Amino acid sequence: MYLGLISLLILLAISLNIAIAVESRRVHDKIYTSISGASCFRRLNGTHQTGCSSSQYGSTGALHLIQVVEDFEFLLRNPPAPPYAPMIPPHLFTRENIMRLKEQGTSSISAVLLIGGKEKVTQFSHELTCPNRYSGLLLSESNETATCDTRNPENAWNPWGSGLLHEDFPFPILYISDEDEVNKLKSCFEKFNNYDYEGHNTRSLCSVELQQFMVGAVSSEVCIRRTNFLNNLGSTKYCDPLEGSNVYATLYPRNIQPNAVNGQANETNITDEKEKFILITCRMDTASMFDNIALGAMDSLTGYVTLMSIASTLKQYLPSNSSNLTKKTNILFVIFNGESYDYIGSQRFVFDMENFDFPSASTQRAPITFENIELMIDIGVLDEISTINVHTLNKTDKAEEFVRVLNSQSQNFNINYQLNVGNNIPPTSAQSFLRKMKTFPAIILNSKPQNKYYHSIYDNAANLNFTYYNHTEQNYTKLISTEEALQLFPAESVQMKIRNASTSVALALTQILFNQGPKVKGYASPLLIDELLHCFLEAADCRLFKDISPVNSLPGPPFPPMRYISVLMSPQDASGWTYRLMGFLLSDEVDTPEEKCAPLPLQWIAGPKGVGECRHTTNNYTYALSPAFLIDNYDWKSGEYSTWTESTWTKLSARMFLRPSRVHEIVTLSIGIVVLIISFCLMYIISSRSEVLFEGATSSSDALSAPTAC
Repeated sequence: MYLGLISLLILLAISLNIAIAVESRRVHDKIYTSISGASCFRRLNGTHQTGCSSSQYGSTGALHLIQVVEDFEFLLRNPPAPPYAPMIPPHLFTRENIMRLKEQGTSSISAVLLIGGKEKVTQFSHELTCPNRYSGLLLSESNETATCDTRNPENAWNPWGSGLLHEDFPFPILYISDEDEVNKLKSCFEKFNNYDYEGHNTRSLCSVELQQFMVGAVSSEVCIRRTNFLNNLGSTKYCDPLEGSNVYATLYPRNIQPNAVNGQANETNITDEKEKFILITCRMDTASMFDNIALGAMDSLTGYVTLMSIASTLKQYLPSNSSNLTKKTNILFVIFNGESYDYIGSQRFVFDMENFDFPSASTQRAPITFENIELMIDIGVLDEISTINVHTLNKTDKAEEFVRVLNSQSQNFNINYQLNVGNNIPPTSAQSFLRKMKTFPAIILNSKPQNKYYHSIYDNAANLNFTYYNHTEQNYTKLISTEEALQLFPAESVQMKIRNASTSVALALTQILFNQGPKVKGYASPLLIDELLHCFLEAADCRLFKDISPVNSLPGPPFPPMRYISVLMSPQDASGWTYRLMGFLLSDEVDTPEEKCAPLPLQWIAGPKGVGECRHTTNNYTYALSPAFLIDNYDWKSGEYSTWTESTWTKLSARMFLRPSRVHEIVTLSIGIVVLIISFCLMYIISSRSEVLFEGATSSSDALSAPTAC
């Protein structure tokens, strides 16, 4: 009976706790409304910290809608109920306005919300006017770039840059693009805040709380030192180096090194001086102020897609065996990662080449060094494809010959290639090579800057004027004539423009390597370009990505892959898809069943038919981690290598609630203090008069029975 009673009491206690928890959750949901958006976060380099952070327990501010520039004055001239969280539309999110909030609003601004689309926006670039200004070719006896005019933004590589990406803000910034979320915030502001501004301190205000506390601080040097110190005691991390993977592939398979034993070929540092390459490169990454929103449509994706189209076209133009080439030269394609942050990928690539570590020993191929590279063609930013500048640091016969051949092959495509010699070269991967060797044979294909949304959230499909034509029934790898292409795409479409540029480069290289001309007729396929742009700008759940994945694998997500380099253990979607693409476009199909299609370089993929096919590939990864994190006692202020890290954080969240007025808080506190004092007084009176109040009550000792005598 007693056990049953105890069990019943325990069950009642558990039920009561559950009911209390559920009710408290309901109260919490009534008080707070979650807000979805993208957070600004903190990055650090060898000398500074950049980005945003909230206070440790979150930053709270009353909402205030900014509609015109004059609205900032209310926040910066003794506002009545600070702190505030201004909601700023993109066209007012300028360097001048945001820096005023940073410098003059230290006591009145606790958070910033960037809201809405770009209806009134004419330019929106958060990058510097001279990107990577401290990591490329430098002026003698200076740490300033020699390739960009920092004093004259109009002549810079990013004339519209605000530099906000490289500023440090003492408050969190949240980007909210969803129309429903923006309307929810505006409605709350209109209902509670948008009247009697001087009386804000006398009533409750609609407010937000942003949890974006960044653990890393000061600089990469300090952050790494703190992490290494605490790792001796635990597993706490304050920041992580920016790192990812470069992807490379050769047009023709390379021979296994004769003395390769157990995968240790490169330890002997034996290079094959007779093995020559033309190096074709571009970058895969991009950047923005906000987490996981960086499409880079014009700033890097056009160059990326152009390289992929060149690779696919050359694979069909040139003989299947390199021995049939007029000039015995292989083509090495490399797509670098992390170039937006002081050329992380290309710096590591050059570092590995200098130390005979490219490719890695496990590949059992001879190391490739500077001496093996006959020519480097670096594909930079292609904002306007009708006129492409061919930049080179030094005037050479190879550069002049290449431009001459390019122009002869591009007469049918309305593209003019102009040779520019001198220090005024764009911020591309070639600068990492030229910084080590100024005589390195590098040329850069780059157009005049036109992208007013460089490294921003608005460099998307609309900025590129891209429309997906979805010709799913067509063979996207087959070369087609101009007449066939124009039946599928308008002449002024971005697909046709990239097709024209990639075809002219492929024809020029074919003329240099194979005097007999292309072995098949036709030009680069705009269908492939259409699919590539669709997959990287609109959705990874696309036909091309399905074809290059294993059979029956899960489809990609219904959104484009992230192309920010990020940190170790984070999703590296762009590198993974790039690896598969290079493997597919530059491989040969072999008649091998699935169970025998292994190990590498054999890979089994779904293929265009979806039934599976075995491919003999040449693709591989290399590290995109700055050498600064490999060198013992590295001088973090030297500027020799990239030192970028990303701060860790515990939580990124935002919620809206009604903040009580200051008067309400004071009254509540006062009532609490009065109740506390009264409670103490009552307890004192009761305790001091207990004999009178409880006269005649039986004491606890009287209730005990006398002990039994022995």
